Amino acid sequence: MVDRQTIINSTVDGMREEIIAFIQQIIQSPSLANDEHEVQTIILKKLESLGLDAEKVPVHFNELKGHPAFNDDGYSPDSRYNVVGNWKNKGKGKSLILNGHVDVVPTGSFELWDESPWSGAIKNDRIYGRGSCDMKAGLASGIFAIQILQEIGFKPNGDVMVQSVVGEESGSCGTLANVIKGYTADGAVILEPTSLNICPLHSGALNFRLTISGKATHGAMRWEGVSAIEKTNLIHQSILEFEQKRNETFQNEYYKSYAQAAPINLGTIQGGDWHSSVPDTVVVEGRFGIFPGEAVGDARKAFESNIYEAAVKDEWLKNHPPVVEWFEGQYESGYTDPNHPFIQSLAKCYSRSTGQEPTIEGVTYAADMALFTNYCKIPAVLFGPGDVSQAHSINEYVEIDEVLLCAETIANMIMNWCGGSIE
Repeated sequence: MVDRQTIINSTVDGMREEIIAFIQQIIQSPSLANDEHEVQTIILKKLESLGLDAEKVPVHFNELKGHPAFNDDGYSPDSRYNVVGNWKNKGKGKSLILNGHVDVVPTGSFELWDESPWSGAIKNDRIYGRGSCDMKAGLASGIFAIQILQEIGFKPNGDVMVQSVVGEESGSCGTLANVIKGYTADGAVILEPTSLNICPLHSGALNFRLTISGKATHGAMRWEGVSAIEKTNLIHQSILEFEQKRNETFQNEYYKSYAQAAPINLGTIQGGDWHSSVPDTVVVEGRFGIFPGEAVGDARKAFESNIYEAAVKDEWLKNHPPVVEWFEGQYESGYTDPNHPFIQSLAKCYSRSTGQEPTIEGVTYAADMALFTNYCKIPAVLFGPGDVSQAHSINEYVEIDEVLLCAETIANMIMNWCGGSIE
């Protein structure tokens, strides 16, 4: 008798080219924030083709703004939508959400890419393009896990819901809309790139803006002015020291592979308006990492206190303190007990698919998982193909073998978690 894993593996191999072609198709549909409609149409048609109850779920800020996790990302407050497909079943098994976002970050200069960021090119068993790793391949692997099970005639006892969401990169408005509308389950897999490591906890991240003031004058008389750029350097140095001290105090066995659990990054800087003038203003925007379990309010207070303490040591900044603003993404951390049956079920399915023991760890980036753990109060995990170091990078790619292995593992997870039988 042929065992279940052999049947799944054979079915995945038979779908290899179809899976690759679908990922290429959705990469070739650019989906920057506010421009996700085309790719969502592709996803909707795919879910309908599998016989799922598929629908568009509008993302309306007026329905979200009263929620503590809402972030106004500055994009359209009412024109975006999620796509949700439900594989409904009449059994009494556990239900499962497979969640992934289709919005992607900007590409940077096209000249830096070997091929177009929207090419979906195949080279050395990798699929290239913006969103390939983060996280269209992951979403595709979840969708094809359902198709694999349908192909072999498996019928789960519990419902399986696919959520293709928008707005994750700029504040998680898409998944929040689903949460507010009551979409929930007995567990959720967020198909972010984890190199197929099982990640039941993740750090949070808060976007901040710093405005540092100086005093303008002619560059030939710069000693008569105060350079906001030079004062920004003082603040930056204090942030680096603060980051190191914070991370030295955090000890967690699931973060051993990372130099820091909650890094702080300065992402943009704008200052000055003329090359021979002393600049009177610098505006810096960045990302403040927060630890698993750390409250957002406490984290903000700690950062603001550090900026204040650094400023009072400088005669100019003491009287002209930097202004701290919090904007757009204010991502909470997420946590599921690694010993929870949901996590252990996924670990068993990974071992079944790969013949290896999984790596269970925390990750330093924020994700939609926190909305499930913190507000739906259900177990959730990050698990998907792709190395997160490829996310947001030039020549972003995902390994094809990882995508196929993820689809196998998720298919096993549906069978194991939801129960069911081959008809």
